[in-house]
Amino acid sequence: MPKFLRAFLAATLAIASFGAIAQSYPGRPVKMLVGYAAGGGMDSLARVLAAKLTETLGQQVLVENRAGASGAVAADAMIKSLADGYTIYAAESGALILPAINPKISYDPVRNFLPVGGVATLPMAFVVTNAFPAKNAQELIAALKAAPGKYSYASPGVGTVQHFAFELFMRSAGVSAVHIPYKGAATMMPDIISGQVPVAVISVSAAMGQVKAGKIRTIALTSPQRISSAPDWPAMAETLAGFDAAPRVFVVAPVGTPQPVVTRLNEAMRAALASKDLQENYERQGATAMPSSPEELGRQIAEETRRWATIAKEANIKSE
Repeated sequence: MPKFLRAFLAATLAIASFGAIAQSYPGRPVKMLVGYAAGGGMDSLARVLAAKLTETLGQQVLVENRAGASGAVAADAMIKSLADGYTIYAAESGALILPAINPKISYDPVRNFLPVGGVATLPMAFVVTNAFPAKNAQELIAALKAAPGKYSYASPGVGTVQHFAFELFMRSAGVSAVHIPYKGAATMMPDIISGQVPVAVISVSAAMGQVKAGKIRTIALTSPQRISSAPDWPAMAETLAGFDAAPRVFVVAPVGTPQPVVTRLNEAMRAALASKDLQENYERQGATAMPSSPEELGRQIAEETRRWATIAKEANIKSE
């Protein structure tokens, strides 16, 4: 048989095989790993998505919580799973920070995460106590510049996305403040309200209730744009051009997962994220549905991983 004919037949068989994989997938339930405990924000977003994917794919998509090490346990479980499309990982930006701050984390997000698609952005808010002199981002920058190292800011812990968001802000604005890490968001809120720590980065959902009650003030969002659930809150990017520290939620799979399966999952995710009820649910949680192609997600993961690694090195941030 001529060489060109063998090549043609091989290509034809490959295309047919890919088509068969796409048509037969999924043939059984799909497991979606989440790196945090049930009942939290990430768990809630993942379960809403999983329910919609179940409708779209015609097979159950079951959320499995693998809490521990800020998502590293779930990431490791995904990486070691069979690359067949039946184990996927609903991750967030914290999973891209971990390798830069913890030498015990062995995975590389760029090499070990196969991008499937974007899910949402989770804007956070820069907030201040009512007694703080700044009313907006320009005044916050001015206050911090006028008194370098005088003020402190709170985050839910060393190496959290909130911590890194404020570090990025300080570098972008050329200001300094003292980091006060807490053990979780709930423990720091009373000190923010009382004014013991004057500045913090917290989730939009946590900020909304306290702002409406008049207990704290929002300075700006960490997302590049304003959000529909809080249209009066400006984005920090309106003051610092290009600023973006909004955590992203996305889905990845083990490296080697067949491309037709990735394509099928991405299409199902896009359909799920286009549904009005999902979008409204996400908005209530302070999230914005943000689908993307695997290629777009791959570029975002690479860019974010580089950005957080640079900040970790410059600020000498290491996990506790």
